Amino acid sequence: MREFRKDALAIRKRFLRMHFEAQAGHIGTGLSCLDLLTFLYKSRLRRPGQPGGDQFILSKGHGASALYATLNFYGLLTDELLATYYKDGTLLPAHPAPGALPTIPAATGSLGHGLPIAAGLAFAHQVLRPSDTRVVCLLSDGDCNEGSVWEAAMFAAHHRLANLTVIVDANGLQGFGRTRDVLDIEPLARKWDTFGFDTIELDGHDFEEIRDALTQVISKDRPRCLIARTIKGKGVSFMENRLEWHYLPMKPEQFAEAMRELEKAGESL
Repeated sequence: MREFRKDALAIRKRFLRMHFEAQAGHIGTGLSCLDLLTFLYKSRLRRPGQPGGDQFILSKGHGASALYATLNFYGLLTDELLATYYKDGTLLPAHPAPGALPTIPAATGSLGHGLPIAAGLAFAHQVLRPSDTRVVCLLSDGDCNEGSVWEAAMFAAHHRLANLTVIVDANGLQGFGRTRDVLDIEPLARKWDTFGFDTIELDGHDFEEIRDALTQVISKDRPRCLIARTIKGKGVSFMENRLEWHYLPMKPEQFAEAMRELEKAGESL
């Protein structure tokens, strides 16, 4: 798993530089899901953005910059386009916009919309026009406050959409506080299981656990849900589990300190 850790570290550096240069917020939410995105784009998703390829929906649209950095690292987004992130007229705004890239099929950001889109895609590829296309949807735990998520979950289970994988980036924080205080959704794994999903809980920063959860076959006629327990701001000590990094941009000294931490982390790989 060393190669995955090396890639994730390099993507974190790219991600932080993007945010510093753009003076953009939503840093913590990107850092919590970067390891999941790294594994998906390095090892799991087949031919993303190509006809007949697997499809990925980022329901937690405020994590778009983490997706952009990952796509760029794996050659699916050019350096020139990445340099326009968060600037006037960009194709890469703070929340993903459709049409900018073949790998971004839908606009997301208003929480609760991603899974209905993903379930519709999975239904099309399994029932309407059967193919081997798989659909992956990354939610936040805040997404799970929305009723539309559970409507889509019932739809997916009813139609036995085994080509659909849901990943919940459960970092425990959302825009107005801790998830358990804003609207407690635990026991989250039991809820998804009750709604008809094969459900696995895992450490969302452990690449072996991510690999095992995504590749093991549990059943062949149920959608899958991974409850990935993560840390908001993962990899930068002064950002970890801190609500303010849902919003704040970095000051020069903070960017320098974050990059020093990542350089030090790289020495142990």
